[in-house]
Amino acid sequence: MPDLRPIRLFARVLLIGLPLLAACDDGKPNAAPAPPAPAVGIRPAAMKGVADSFDYVGRVKAVNTVDLRARVEGFLEKVLFQEGQDVKAGDLLYQIEKVQFQAQLDQAKANLASAEAEAHNAQLQYARVAELSKRQFSPQATVDQDKAALDSTRAKVMQMQAAVTQAQVNLDYTDIRAPVDGRIGRTAYTAGNLVNPASGTLATIVSQDPMYILFPVSTRDLEIIREARREPDGSIAKIEIRIRLPSGQEYPERGVWNLTDPQVSQQTDTLIMRATIPNPNRVLIDGEFVTATIRERKPEQRLVVPQAALQIDQNGYYALIVDNEHKVAQRRVQTGPNAGTDVVVTSGLSEGDKVIVDGVQKVRPGQTVKETLLGGSGNG
Repeated sequence: MPDLRPIRLFARVLLIGLPLLAACDDGKPNAAPAPPAPAVGIRPAAMKGVADSFDYVGRVKAVNTVDLRARVEGFLEKVLFQEGQDVKAGDLLYQIEKVQFQAQLDQAKANLASAEAEAHNAQLQYARVAELSKRQFSPQATVDQDKAALDSTRAKVMQMQAAVTQAQVNLDYTDIRAPVDGRIGRTAYTAGNLVNPASGTLATIVSQDPMYILFPVSTRDLEIIREARREPDGSIAKIEIRIRLPSGQEYPERGVWNLTDPQVSQQTDTLIMRATIPNPNRVLIDGEFVTATIRERKPEQRLVVPQAALQIDQNGYYALIVDNEHKVAQRRVQTGPNAGTDVVVTSGLSEGDKVIVDGVQKVRPGQTVKETLLGGSGNG
């Protein structure tokens, strides 16, 4: 049988050599075409008039909140209001039966009349004895006794006058009137119930217009706000307070800052600020939470970029920009307050830097890109 090993060896060499010959046919390897540069949308960092602002969580508080209470004991005869209605100062709201208190007043007046009669008689008696004493017809001891009796009756008159005053006050307390303007809530007692000072609150009146807004401010922010209040002539300007409702809608009226709490909380390093704000349409409700915003009165030129341009990692905020060679670069930035859809950049960028707004997720620093100016023509 013929030996086939040399033939097999030749075939193997041929199979290995053919691809190498094909690859070296033109002397150069075949290279894959380079992918196109990714497209990104850019916006230049620009200067914009921005009023610095501070947002705080605030609570609405009524200027006046009054709990109505009974100051005398008696059966509740009338409830003269509708729950939830607006009342004016002086409006009659509750009436306690008056019979016993009118009787006490009448008795006190009668006692006063009796005491005044006694005092008048004592005055006459003392005058007679004093005149006789001048003529040596009456001893001095009698004069002194009659003078003491006169003083005693005068004191009794004063006592009875006080009793009349107290009885009149108790009678007046049977009429419970609104001490302030506002809206009255639910009544705790209806007609026919026995009420007294221990009965607690009968109803509560809450004033409606204006209202207070109370919110905590850090001592750091307070210094910035105070500096913003200073006018060029050295005077202090009032700062307007804007309110955002729980729904996110901005409240149309503006508040005026009118009180700074004199003590700082040691736990939070904040103090309570208070503003007064009109509430003509009764939109603000006592006790609800709102967002209180303090803004500078005059906008200042600040560097801003779209909020979409900012990214965040464990080291903080950064933005990707496109340099003059169409390459991506990363810039660490410090931010300030929002200005609509933009955000103030306090450091890390310069005016005119082309920040990537669209396509930021598909590029990395050092990569060449094709940029398009959003809202304008491309400059790639």
